Amino acid sequence: MNIQDIIKLIWYVFQIAIGYNLVLPFLLLVLYAIVKKKTEHNLTSKPEADYAIIVTAYEQTTLIPAVVASLLKLNYSNFLIYIVADKCDVSDLKFEDDRVIVLRPEQTLSSNTRSHFYAINRFKRAHERLTIIDSDNLVDPNYLLELNKLFDLGFSAVQGVRDAKNLDTLYAALDGARDIYYHFYDGKLLYNVGSSATLAGSGMAFTTQLYKECLGHLDITGAGFDKILQKEIVSRGYRIAFANDAIVFDEKTSKSDQLVNQRARWINTWFKYFSFGFGLIGKGIFQLNWNKFLFGLILLRPPLFIFLLIGLFCMLLNLILNPFLALIWFLGFVIFIIGFILALAINNTDARIYKSLWGIPTFIFYQVLSLLKVRNANKHSVATKHFHADKKTQ
Repeated sequence: MNIQDIIKLIWYVFQIAIGYNLVLPFLLLVLYAIVKKKTEHNLTSKPEADYAIIVTAYEQTTLIPAVVASLLKLNYSNFLIYIVADKCDVSDLKFEDDRVIVLRPEQTLSSNTRSHFYAINRFKRAHERLTIIDSDNLVDPNYLLELNKLFDLGFSAVQGVRDAKNLDTLYAALDGARDIYYHFYDGKLLYNVGSSATLAGSGMAFTTQLYKECLGHLDITGAGFDKILQKEIVSRGYRIAFANDAIVFDEKTSKSDQLVNQRARWINTWFKYFSFGFGLIGKGIFQLNWNKFLFGLILLRPPLFIFLLIGLFCMLLNLILNPFLALIWFLGFVIFIIGFILALAINNTDARIYKSLWGIPTFIFYQVLSLLKVRNANKHSVATKHFHADKKTQ
């Protein structure tokens, strides 16, 4: 084999490695349609499991009263709320309900998991389960009840849905569209075809024992603790369930600079942790474990805009090198677009999101700009600063 053949082989392998990402969501949808079965939840009455609700805040506490008000409206009684106000002024965080515990670390933690374990080490009682909520979230009143349905089936880790709280700007609406796409394919479909839902950073719950087992021995800084956590969970042989009706309302990015900084951190975490996928794929093959294999495949996938832009480059280059392959790429994009639209249609998407789709090129442009900040992404901020004024609680 000469050097030209080797280059050609590498080129083909590269195209396959990128191109499968265009059609994999649609293949998951087809598989889901084939194996789809209605999950029968155990409806027998059980004592309420004891939850610790951990709310983390960094520098900003503006939205904390709203999230606490939302949590206190839960149709549930057996829980305590732990607010970890890292590097925050807590003088205004006064709550009459004794179920709300405000914790102000003596030293700056600058880490999600440090904040979580700061709360865990100060639990007022031995909570059976914990759920993680961001300081900009609101929750559906039935949030814990819906999580319980999956825990009662024997799962130890559950991811809920992060629905858009604000769709008032182009960026927020497009961010909401992205979340719908990922929740559908990386959440609902992955779980229902026998693998695990990916974790989304908040709106997720675990048995306290599993969370401590997975992360208690690690000191994680910067963004991406959820990437490490999901790898640890799946590696141990657990599946992460998806609770389609356990809803948290999440603040979406509303400004371009906010979008760039946030995506820079997210892209940084992919480059940092995507290699986890190789290990899980290997374990899946040798252990004949479908959950590990498919989940590992998902972890290798680049951020959406990256593989779309690389795919577009491959298609245009093949117009010169190999028109037949260019046609294959075109068909791949058609399949991807169909899958994207189906995800929106199946989820009864808000009309404002459909109207925002014309802005996708602008959205991608700002994410390309975020690539310039990837190397120092975690130095810009350890949390997204929000500017949307919350006018009501759910």
